[in-house]
Amino acid sequence: MASSPRWNGPQRRIGLTGGIASGKSTVARWLAEQGLPVLDADVYAREALAPGSATALAVLQRYGEAVQAEGSVPSAGVLDRGALGRIVFDDPLERQWLERLVHPLVRDRFETALANLAGAPTVVLVIPLLFEAGLEALCSEIWLVDCEPAQQLQRLMARDELSPEAAEARINAQWPLERKRPMADWVIDNRSATSDLPSQLTAQLRPSTPT
Repeated sequence: MASSPRWNGPQRRIGLTGGIASGKSTVARWLAEQGLPVLDADVYAREALAPGSATALAVLQRYGEAVQAEGSVPSAGVLDRGALGRIVFDDPLERQWLERLVHPLVRDRFETALANLAGAPTVVLVIPLLFEAGLEALCSEIWLVDCEPAQQLQRLMARDELSPEAAEARINAQWPLERKRPMADWVIDNRSATSDLPSQLTAQLRPSTPT
């Protein structure tokens, strides 16, 4: 277990992370079905790049027509997210530039949402790049959804209809799961096609869930 600082307030804050296509969304849906508030970094990142936002306009200023949505005008600030993804996943320097632009906004959204949910006993924070972005201090505990690299690749190709090369580029943009495992407080095994995720999650959630 890593010794990175954790949130130590009265609220239980579960940081949910893992590799791309490892099963985070499945776990997050199950937790939401149990009545827990779920805050999602991917949702906040999409909001940060919403049409007409200052962030979207900054992206358009940098990349121009290459990322402009078809049929739109630059002043509308509408992005072709697929085109943007191809640029940043093919070039680490461009990905870093985009992350420096978006990550502070995502963190601000988490801080605002957590303040609004201060009375909730337990909150789930879904953060794919939790370790990469150094957001451990937002969480009282960190759960990692785990699977094999080959499973990640196959799941991602099937989910997003990507070529093996494109899928590998997206996987390689994150830290490998083997690096993240020792940093997590609990590892969720999502290797099996007939997963026992509900039983794993119920057992882990029960000890600190208020009655």
